[in-house]
Parts: sequence; C-alpha cells; structure tokens
Amino acid sequence: MKRWQKIALGTVGAAAVAGFAAKDYVLLHLPGWLAPRVHPFREITWQPGPAKPLLPPDKRPPNIVLILADDLGFNDISFNGGGVARGLLKTPNIDAIGHQGVSFAQAYAGNATCAPSRAALLTGRYPTRFGFEFTPTDTRFAKTIAGFPSNWQYKTILDQQAVDNDPPANSKGIPTSERTIADLLRAGGYHNIHLGKWHLGGEPGMRPEQRGFDESLGFIIGGQMYARESDPNVVNSKQDFDPIDKYIWANLPFSVQYNGGERFHPDRYMTDYLTHQAIRAIDANRNRPFFLYLAYNAPHTPLQALKSDYDALSAIPDRRTRVYAAMIRALDRGVGQVMQALKERGLDRNTLVIFTSDNGGAHYIGLPDINRPYRGWKATFFEGGIRVPMFMRWPARIAPETRVDGVVSHFDLYATAAAAAGLKPPTDRVIDGIDLSPYVDARHEPMPKRTLFWKSGDYQAVRDGDTKLQILDIPRQSLLYDLKGDPTEQRDAAAASPAEVQRLTALIRRHDAEQVKPSWPALIRSPIAIDRPLGTTPRKGETYIYWAN
Repeated sequence: MKRWQKIALGTVGAAAVAGFAAKDYVLLHLPGWLAPRVHPFREITWQPGPAKPLLPPDKRPPNIVLILADDLGFNDISFNGGGVARGLLKTPNIDAIGHQGVSFAQAYAGNATCAPSRAALLTGRYPTRFGFEFTPTDTRFAKTIAGFPSNWQYKTILDQQAVDNDPPANSKGIPTSERTIADLLRAGGYHNIHLGKWHLGGEPGMRPEQRGFDESLGFIIGGQMYARESDPNVVNSKQDFDPIDKYIWANLPFSVQYNGGERFHPDRYMTDYLTHQAIRAIDANRNRPFFLYLAYNAPHTPLQALKSDYDALSAIPDRRTRVYAAMIRALDRGVGQVMQALKERGLDRNTLVIFTSDNGGAHYIGLPDINRPYRGWKATFFEGGIRVPMFMRWPARIAPETRVDGVVSHFDLYATAAAAAGLKPPTDRVIDGIDLSPYVDARHEPMPKRTLFWKSGDYQAVRDGDTKLQILDIPRQSLLYDLKGDPTEQRDAAAASPAEVQRLTALIRRHDAEQVKPSWPALIRSPIAIDRPLGTTPRKGETYIYWAN
C-alpha cells in the first residue's frame, strides 16, 4: 500500500472513530439539551395565611414538618455513633431532633431506592400495591449504565424489548387513584407545601400541586445540580468510574419551578436555597396549621459542596470524602435553621418534626463505611440499603430521649401524621403503616411484631420478627439472617435452616399475590457488590446482587 493510501485510510478511520465518539457524546447529552429552558432567578411569594392566628399555637392541630434527606447513609450522622470520615464531621442539628424527641433504633425505608421509597412514605402503602415498583428513569439513562465499560465479570443487563416499549419518564408516577398524606391533611384544614425533590410523576394529575399540596417549589425529576458547575463558590467531585455520575453531570440542570411554572435558577446553593424557602414558607403560614414536606436532594449525587463548607473540613484529606462531608454539613445547617425558625415564631412546641432518609447511602459514590455497621448499599435489601435514621420531635407530646427499639417503617409516617392531625386514614384501601403515637408518647405501649416486605423484580426480601430472608435473582440463591443475634448480616443460615427459608418464601409469595403488576418495566439489571463501593477492585467470591430498574 502506497504512503498516500495509508494516510487516506488512517484519516478515514480517525474520522469514523471521531464520528462514533461524537455520536456517543450527543446521545449522552441530548436529554439535557432538549430540556426546557431555565430562566434567571426570580423571587416567589408564598401564599399568606391569616394575619392573626384564629387560635394560639398550642390550641390548634399541630404543624407537621417532614424533612427527608436523599441517600443519607446510616453512618453519615453523628447520632448513630459515627459521622463522615470516622467522626470528623458532626451533625448536631440533626442529632438534636433525635435527642429532643424519639429515635427509632430499627427504622426501615419503604424501598431501597429513591422514588418507590417516597411513594411508600407519602401513601402509607407498599408501592407495589399500585404498580410503583421501579424508580422512574428514561431509556438514555439505562443505555448509559449498560454501555459503561467495567472490569468486573458481572455486567449490567439491558432489556432491549423493555427499552423499545418504555413509556415516557414523566408518566411514571403515583397513580391518581392513590390518596397521599397531603390529600388527607388538606381535607383536614391544613395548608400543604412541597419543597425540593418530587420524583413521583410529572404528567398532569401526578405533580405535587395536584396531589394535595397547595404550593410546590422544587423539581419533578430525580435530582438537580446544587449550583452551576463553573460556580467559583463550589467544589465539585466527579466519579469517573460511575455511569450514573457521567449521566448526571451531562444532563442535570440547576433549576426549580413554582407550581408548575417556568423553571428558573435558584439564587444560592441548592441546599441553602431550600432551607431559605422553608423558613419563608413557615413565616407565611405561622398563623394556621401547615404541613411542610421538605425533601432535600442532599447528599445525592452530583457531589457539589460550598467552598466555605469544604474549607471548614480541612482535617479530611480525601477530596471526595471532604466534598461529601461538606454537603452533609450544609444539610445539617439547614435542619438547624428550620428548627430555629419554628422556635422563633413560637411554633416548635406544637410542631411534629420528622427526620429520615429515603434509603441507605449509595455504593456509586465510591466511599466505604457510609452505612457502617451494616452491609450493603442503596439498591440492595441488605440492612445498609434499607435501614435509615428516623427521628420525631413534638415537645407537646413526646418526651426527650425517648427510644423505640421495635421495627418501624416509612409506611408508619402516614398513619402517624394522620393521627397527630386528628384524622383517620382512608378505609377503602389497605394502609400498610401503623400509628406510632401509642409507642412514643406517655403511653409507651410495646411495639407489635412486624412483617415487612421489599421487592424489585425477582429480587425480594422479608423481615418477620427478627428473621430476614433475601431471595436473589442473580445469583439464584436465598440468604437467611437472624437480625437479633446477627444484626449486620454476617452469617447466612439458609443452608442450615431450609424449613425457615421455605416458611419465609411462602410469606413472600402470599404478599406477592396481593400486589399488582409494575406500571412500567425495569430497563436494566445491574450488579452491586455488597461489601465494597463502586470504583474499587473486585474480590474473588464476593457477595453480590443484581438490582432491577
């Protein structure tokens, strides 16, 4: 072959490679490019309540403030004896809610991922009762994860048929037939405010302002940037080993919207913005009963922290850990400012404040120990994926330093909030949660034995009393643990207890018979190592699961 032919062939080859690379780049960024325009910052005005209270704060139904963190690890708060970077970060304001009220030692998320867990929390029901089994995603997201290179022998499985028949992401949400806690409270005279993350459907009828909330300020999709990537006041940490991170940085905007209006940029770091607006909403509603659902997106990826918070944690040497810790520092500061706002307005004594996380900390941020002492991560049914912090503070009804050791769930917050407001849950459907009031107030009744279920495709789990069974899809096996004697799930007893495996499997099958088919399919099944985060070296013979989504 002549030299010019070699040059020509090389040029064509290079162009082809560049073309394929450009195509991948375009496809990755396309959802972000096609997203609605984000407008400059504008101030919103919260709907004002009465100029004067009709009744004193202690004579009217309690205000209810539900603060939900996103992907907060069990070990991310110092209340649990830990804190990020082995205690170098303290969370005094979050801890104070637990110390000044009741802490639940065995609190569980409704599911191991964001959206199904939130659906359970807001309805008091297993989301599988109404087809909300998988987290709403779009096909490009699924393809990004499936196409990401990996040196692990276990690869993500893409269901092409499901991709080809996947409904629009906005149509994936809580069906309009469900009645949220906001629906219930509004019927009882409450003014309801949603702030922050929704992730429960964006089509007409599914949005928060159409699901019982009088006002909504936040974002419908599963996440947002905390600031512009180029903002000189923030420190960014990208994880090049994580396909989710790759998709997020390419597509997530930095925006909010009020009651479905135009999207606009917040005027400050997202966590601080949501806190600021929560305080303004409390002020506007100080003279009437209100329900504030404050759904922070922290510390969910992308990892972005204020430089001031980052600089305050100079004792943490690792950049990624330090950014993550700084994000939780901002979250804790926000919780403290909300509590102070309630106190300054004389509302704190008769306000039920609930703090929890939607699920455990995520493996894909690449940090160990965030769910210590528990094994597993978000998107697994090991304790690290579903065991969450949960606190309630209500000085008028709950004594400080109350502790409940029994099993509780996100489902229970629906019935508990209803009871606090003097309302009864609907009787035309199964409500899976229980009212926790008898176990946390002066009655201190003993907790009943609980049976809880979790499901994502063929990967399922049940906790019955102190015994927990996981049924894995890939690899096909069952894992049995005695959580009383082995709370960190170190010793699998399935082989030694076949009768117990059979009994618990039968419980799962009976529960399945009461559920409905998923309203949309799982697009992928992804492998997750239980004992190490993403971005670390695979280990021979390690425990892993496949998560359907």
